[in-house]
Amino acid sequence: MSSEHQGLVTSTSHDGVAISPEDALLLDTHSLIIREDRVTIADKRKSSKKRDASCCGIAGTGKPSDELVTLHNILWARVYISEDKSAVQITSAKELSSRLVKPSTISIPIDDGDLEKADRWVERLLEKAYEGMYLSAAKRFKVLINPHGGPGTAEKIYKTEIEPIFAAASCHIDVEHTEYSEHAIKIAQELDIEAYDAVVCISGDGVPHEVFNGLARRPDARKALNKIAVCQLPGGSGNGMCWSFTGTDAPSLAAVALVKGKRTPFDLVSVTQGDKRILSFLSQSVGLTAELDLGTENMRWMGNTRFTVGFLQRVITERIYPSEIHVKLAIESKEEIRRNASTVRLPPDGEHEYEGLPPLQYGTVNDPVPDDWVAESHPKMGNFYCGNMICMSKDIHFFPAAKPNDGHMDLATMDGDVGRLKAVGVMLGAETGKHFDIPELNYRKVLAYRFTPKNQKDGYISIDGEKVAFAPFQAEIHHGLGVSLSLRPNVYEGPTLV
Repeated sequence: MSSEHQGLVTSTSHDGVAISPEDALLLDTHSLIIREDRVTIADKRKSSKKRDASCCGIAGTGKPSDELVTLHNILWARVYISEDKSAVQITSAKELSSRLVKPSTISIPIDDGDLEKADRWVERLLEKAYEGMYLSAAKRFKVLINPHGGPGTAEKIYKTEIEPIFAAASCHIDVEHTEYSEHAIKIAQELDIEAYDAVVCISGDGVPHEVFNGLARRPDARKALNKIAVCQLPGGSGNGMCWSFTGTDAPSLAAVALVKGKRTPFDLVSVTQGDKRILSFLSQSVGLTAELDLGTENMRWMGNTRFTVGFLQRVITERIYPSEIHVKLAIESKEEIRRNASTVRLPPDGEHEYEGLPPLQYGTVNDPVPDDWVAESHPKMGNFYCGNMICMSKDIHFFPAAKPNDGHMDLATMDGDVGRLKAVGVMLGAETGKHFDIPELNYRKVLAYRFTPKNQKDGYISIDGEKVAFAPFQAEIHHGLGVSLSLRPNVYEGPTLV
């Protein structure tokens, strides 16, 4: 049974789910129902002959005459009023293919007498579509486009796939192009952090790396890193950050994820080398992974395919990187890592009692190694990879136990005598958790480490995909220092153990 109250309705639908008064809007020509994960729009004129009298004509059960829109895909809604007509307009991301959505607007006519109840219903819809964040739904984005990143298509991708989504979601957008190396550092250093909710990088992983380090150079670094969410949408060949926070590298789908995204604190890493200190948001690598990244710079025009080609070129060269590493262990056992995969650790009180970057708890690479670090000799190191995100790239989901804010780095090492084919097989098998069962891969959660090359003058060391000097470096985690936007707080999107 159902009852009407000022044009709103309380009812039990055909599927037995109760509909609250705030979630249902009855008009002369249409019924609009907000359900758990979707909105049902029924044209009464098409379905009047099929009404179920016990439900007072409320459609929404998935009949052919109904239009269904998922709450996730709803970008905006409003009551439109003009001299000759009024309407409820609902704009959503309409799926054109598995990798492409475009804004589409449904307009439902309303009478003047329905304006007040329509306003209330639209506000309710936006509240549900943005999961309680209606008042901050129209995000303020500083958009940085790197026109030279990856295959050089960032500008086109933004104009055709990303900008339409941002505009449809009523985002406030300020666009700037990066013009030279480290330009994004300067932009971040001078940014008015009160004017924006997020910096969105249409690029590979290089521009967000610069943004984090620009924020880190400010005198108010702690406040800036906490205030501004830093995000990345596909515009380069390496899109590890986008994959980790949105679960896709399809630009329009990732854009929807950002406009719906929630502020998510995540860990950053300080890396010291010589007298330099830089922030790392994604990974540090030496050996095979670094070779695939940095040794394929001349193939950036290929996009993500460059990593596959780079691998094929390197399979026959069993190169090793003799080294010594020292590790401050947090969780040593793979089984313990698996058991603790769902644990979320909150930063301790008082951790943010500073204005600039947090002080280094373990000193720099120039200081003596702390006594409680574990020393390891690797005369045949083949691959060293340490990160704090789940994805390195589209095809490599390296750490299914990683959490944005767990206060640990994930460290994987493998000696070169394992063989290149098996080494890459382990890397690719990581997304299914197979690497937990491969003894040749040493996988641990760490708080800090030092890497020292031995008996080798040159090679590749990659920090967030950026090449640094082939020299000793040290890294330590900073719990929850950075912020990004993700669909689910404290969760990376992608293959995980939980």
